[in-house]
Amino acid sequence: MDALDSLPSGQFRSAGVVDNSDIFGTCRRRLASLMGISEAERIYFTSGSTEGLNAVISGLGIKAEQIITTVTEHNSVLRPLYNLPGIKGEPALLSCDENGCVEPELFEEKVSGGDYRAVILNHCSNVTGAIQDVKAFGEIAGKHGLIFILDASQSAGCLDIRADEWGVDALAFTGHKSLMGVQGTGGYYVRNGLSCMPLKYGGTGLDSSRVVYEDGEYEYEVGTQNAPGIAALSSAVEWVLSQGIDKISDKERGLADKLLDGLSGINGVHVIGQKLANRGPVVSFITDSLSPSDLAYILQNSYGVVTRAGLHCAPLIHKHIGSGDKGTLRVSFSYFNTEEDIDALLIALREILA
Repeated sequence: MDALDSLPSGQFRSAGVVDNSDIFGTCRRRLASLMGISEAERIYFTSGSTEGLNAVISGLGIKAEQIITTVTEHNSVLRPLYNLPGIKGEPALLSCDENGCVEPELFEEKVSGGDYRAVILNHCSNVTGAIQDVKAFGEIAGKHGLIFILDASQSAGCLDIRADEWGVDALAFTGHKSLMGVQGTGGYYVRNGLSCMPLKYGGTGLDSSRVVYEDGEYEYEVGTQNAPGIAALSSAVEWVLSQGIDKISDKERGLADKLLDGLSGINGVHVIGQKLANRGPVVSFITDSLSPSDLAYILQNSYGVVTRAGLHCAPLIHKHIGSGDKGTLRVSFSYFNTEEDIDALLIALREILA
């Protein structure tokens, strides 16, 4: 509310607020601490991961056929690769197992057999919850001189992220998921020394006399920034830091385990990624009798239980995990969910599928 009640002003643009830039700087520093990034000033705010990934993918100026990615990726990675002018083409795709896990050995084999310049990997699948071996991918990318881009949309705020330690060159995150922020917030990080053209140009409030940028001295935050949203995100990240990732992750994993245990006793339910030893706060499943969309509709309108059904904006993974063209029903957990929530879902499923 403080941000909404203050005088409206953009970053660096107004004398109406004595230290308006601290909203942005504080949020950057907190995000950097949370994600293991030493260069907090290299974090740039956007409307979310989709804009951040578009900015990085287009800014690097690398053709799609020089990029390795995986079948587990979200459309915010796949669609830029297949559609952006100057970028679009056929990226090299790494397959996954039935749990959604991508083996680093497949990456090593692929990169050793071609002329590639970058790899894009999602940290945690938004379909199965599979957590990829980011450290191993980073080591392989570093050994072969590839730019390593990490999609942390599903992991920022609920899983341990060590961007510098893992050799991450660029990273995208969204504010409205486990970072506990509001919709329309997020951003991306690009390490110092990595040449990346801006996605947009416009006013910044820093040096209005400059019209042409030279020598890579670009500015990545243009136009009027979402100061109230970033203020909210900053406060939310402060709360996440105060709780600690381990505490948040442990509680969400406990909720997932409780649901998995309950689902195992319901006939006709097939969990996707049942054998995952390490998962994020996501459980997906299909049933013998109802499509995911029908089941989600009944759960929401008859029981007040909100889930997500379909392909989850990740269309390529489903033929590898056995969920077909109708996708899965996905349950996503928050730190604020309770065991009673899981009990209510299980009761509803037993009644519906009886």
